[in-house]
Amino acid sequence: MLMVLYIRQKVFTLGDKYHVYNENLQPVFTVQGRLFSLGAKIHVYDMTGQELYFISQKLFRFLPEYHIYTGDLLCAIIKKEFTFFRPRLSIQSQYGDYTIEGNLFGMDFAIFHDGQPVGEIHKKWFSFGDSYELIVHDPNNAAFFSTLVIAIDHCLHNEDRR
Repeated sequence: MLMVLYIRQKVFTLGDKYHVYNENLQPVFTVQGRLFSLGAKIHVYDMTGQELYFISQKLFRFLPEYHIYTGDLLCAIIKKEFTFFRPRLSIQSQYGDYTIEGNLFGMDFAIFHDGQPVGEIHKKWFSFGDSYELIVHDPNNAAFFSTLVIAIDHCLHNEDRR
């Protein structure tokens, strides 16, 4: 069963803020970045305010790298790979290893697990703030894949602004 989520960055806020909505545009997750931190520090919460994941940017790397934690447990490492035309990221996680491959413009991505497609990410071309459509094949992965999208947004589109 496919699940579609919409991830929208809030503009004109202190720190990074995103909201994640379901197909009916009901909020399902909120995302809040820490203000005044060295490197990105981003928290992903469910709608009750419970933290699900924490994203931490690793500094002083040749290529961008982000770590995702659930509680105090490191659950995923995202690394941008060196490529010339199409962005590619590798994810090692407690849920398995994933590869995310983008198109030439870095606006559409496919998520692969063991060579099999398990999701898609589509960045909106003309939007106020970053906006994504996330399609996941397994709704149980919705929170984790939403967190990946936030980390990928930072990895690919915010690295040059820091």
